[in-house]
Amino acid sequence: MKYISTRGQAPELSFEEAMLSGLARDGGLYLPQSIPQLSHDEIAALAGQSYEVVAFRIMRPYVGEAFTDDEFRGIIARAYEGFGHAARAPLKQLDSGHFLLELFHGPTLAFKDFAMQLIGQLFEFSLKRSGNRVCIVGATSGDTGSAAIEAFRGLDAVDVFILYPHGRVSEVQRRQMSTPSEDNVHALALTGHFDDCQARVKDMFNDFAFRDTVGLAGVNSINWARVLAQVVYYFTSAVSLGAPHRKVSFTVPTGNFGDIFAGYIAKRMGLPIDRLVVATNQNDILHRCLSGEGYMPDGVIPSISPSMDIQVSSNFERALFEAYDRDGAAVAQLMDELKAGGFNVSQGALQALRENYDSGNCSEDETRATIGRVTQQSAELLCPHGAIGVKVADEQRNADVPMITLATAHPAKFPAAVEEASGIHPPLPDRMSDLYERSERITRVDNDLGEIETLIKERTGN
Repeated sequence: MKYISTRGQAPELSFEEAMLSGLARDGGLYLPQSIPQLSHDEIAALAGQSYEVVAFRIMRPYVGEAFTDDEFRGIIARAYEGFGHAARAPLKQLDSGHFLLELFHGPTLAFKDFAMQLIGQLFEFSLKRSGNRVCIVGATSGDTGSAAIEAFRGLDAVDVFILYPHGRVSEVQRRQMSTPSEDNVHALALTGHFDDCQARVKDMFNDFAFRDTVGLAGVNSINWARVLAQVVYYFTSAVSLGAPHRKVSFTVPTGNFGDIFAGYIAKRMGLPIDRLVVATNQNDILHRCLSGEGYMPDGVIPSISPSMDIQVSSNFERALFEAYDRDGAAVAQLMDELKAGGFNVSQGALQALRENYDSGNCSEDETRATIGRVTQQSAELLCPHGAIGVKVADEQRNADVPMITLATAHPAKFPAAVEEASGIHPPLPDRMSDLYERSERITRVDNDLGEIETLIKERTGN
C-alpha cells in the first residue's frame, strides 16, 4: 500500500513513512493510492466482534508490511485498554430511528482518543524499532491537543508541542493540556484563533530546514493514521444496526472535516452508508461551501462549541482531491486561491461533493435548546458539539434509514455551557475528579513563526 499527496508533487510513501511525516513535503495531505474493498460477507462477519477485532480487520490492509499481524494486534490492544467502556464506542437510542454514538469514553473524554491512543502506540513501536527521535507539533481547537499529550506523555523518543488559541478553549480542555508534569510535553497558548495555530504548524512543516533539524512529525488530523483509526467506529456502529443488510446514515459535528471524511472512506470500502451529513456551528463555512456559495473564510466567531470554531478546514482538501478526480494540480491551485482569500468549487466537483455529503448548521440558541430538549426527552446530556449534530440530524433524517449522530465529547468538558442549557452540572469521571486542583504549565507565545520555532529548538536541544 502506497500513499500519495493531494497536491501530486511529493514522493509516494509507505504507511509508516506517511504516518511519521504527517504533512507531505509539497504541502499536501497523504491518502492511500487505492481504497481496499470489503465484501458483503466480510462486513457481515464483523457482527458481534469486539472493537479491537473490527479495528484490526478494517485497518490491516492499509498498513502494508509496516507491522506483522501480531505486532498490529498488540498495538491495537494497548491503544484501547484504557477506555472506560467495554464496547469502546457504544450506541444509545435517542428516538425512533435515531441513535447516539458515544465517542467520549477514552482517557481525555473526546473522540480524538480513538485515533490518538492508536497513533501513540504506532509511533512508540516504530521509533523504538528504528532508534529515531521525533518532535511532534500540533494545533488544537481543544480536543486534539489533550488527546495528543495524553498519548505521548512520558515517551522517551518523542517531544510534543501543542499550540492552542489562548482563551478560546474550555477550562477542562486547557487543564488536560497544561497539567501533565512530564518534561516531554508542552502546552503553548498562542495569541489568536485555531486557524492561526493550524497555519503556524503548516508553516513549520513547510520550513524544511527546521523540519529536518528537529525531526518534525505531525499528529493533527492531517495525519492519515488519524483518519484511518476513525473509520473503525463507522463499521462497528453500522453493523450493530444491521449493516450490511440495511443502509445507515451518519451525522457528524465537524470543523476540520477529518471525522466525516473517515465516514467517506468507510463508504468507499463497501459499508452501505446512505447519507453523510456535515453538521456545523455558526462558523459554517463547510455548509456554505456545500450549498454552492464557495469556500470563503470570513473570520472565526467564538462559540460554546469551540472545537468547531474553524474556517480553514484541513481535511476538506482530501474531499476536494476526491471530488476533482484526484487531480493534484487542481487541488494545489485551490489551496493557492485559499491563501489569497478563498475559492469557488467547479460545478462538476460540487456535484461530486453533494453526492457524498449533505450539510446543515446550528446557531448558539439552537445548540442550547437542543441540549435542554434532549435532556428532557431522552435523559441524555449532550455536549454542545453533540447537540449540533443532533439538531441537524433531526432536520435531515427520515424514517426509512437509521441515523447515527456522533457524540464527540463528554458534556463535562464544557460544564458551563451544558449547565446553562440543561440546569445540570456535568461531573467529571472519578479518574479526573482532581483536575481543577492540579498545577498548570503553560507557555504564552505570539502568532510569530520565528518565535515558536526558536522556542521548540531550545527545548529540544537543537
